Amino acid sequence: MTLRINMWSGPRSLSTAMMYSWRQRADTTVVDEPLYAYYLERSGREHPDRVETLASQRTDGQAVIDEVIFGDYDTPVVYFKQIAKHIGGLDMSFLTSCTNVILTRNPHDLLTSWQIQMPDSTIADTGYLELLQIVDLLIEAGQEPIVIETTRLLENPTQILTEVCARIGIDFDPAVLSWPAGPKPEDGVWAKYWYDGVWASTGWKPHQPKNAELLPSIADALAESEAAYERLLPYRL
Repeated sequence: MTLRINMWSGPRSLSTAMMYSWRQRADTTVVDEPLYAYYLERSGREHPDRVETLASQRTDGQAVIDEVIFGDYDTPVVYFKQIAKHIGGLDMSFLTSCTNVILTRNPHDLLTSWQIQMPDSTIADTGYLELLQIVDLLIEAGQEPIVIETTRLLENPTQILTEVCARIGIDFDPAVLSWPAGPKPEDGVWAKYWYDGVWASTGWKPHQPKNAELLPSIADALAESEAAYERLLPYRL
């Protein structure tokens, strides 16, 4: 039986580093943001990678769920890097047939990173509201949410990733603590716009507080995001 793991996060939340971490497991296939083109077409949002992404993936979200998320794979574990806002407008009931983990980051750090390329951001760009919807759905289904908070992850990646593996029923593999530098075969076509920082990395590094200033235009997004983020914290590892 295939273990299908959706790792849900907002943008700029160490999601690519987490994907690179899991791809080091010999028993795991990783898939990079399978619902991204669906999101771009549905939302109409302008991203620097919009044209390439729409050309590279199917835009039928339900078909992606049926054929990619529930597709056939050669490994017993399949890991899907998922940006939470990409799920908007879809029937989320399929989540209860998968394993779901939430990766969340302090809103100030997320937004000050995201604003570099998206200075007109709103709460809709962050994915926090969808992360709450996912948590509520899992609770209603009788499942206890698994939430990774990035600061805690960086403080002790071995402990946090060991706990995640225990919660989802697989053995921890220390290979996930490091990865080779550079692009990976699984990267989406959008990688050249977003992944330069993680391409330079070779593993988890200690948390470094950010001193960047938030653009005044996204102050409302910060306030709304903080309220949602606080609701996720009681479930963090």
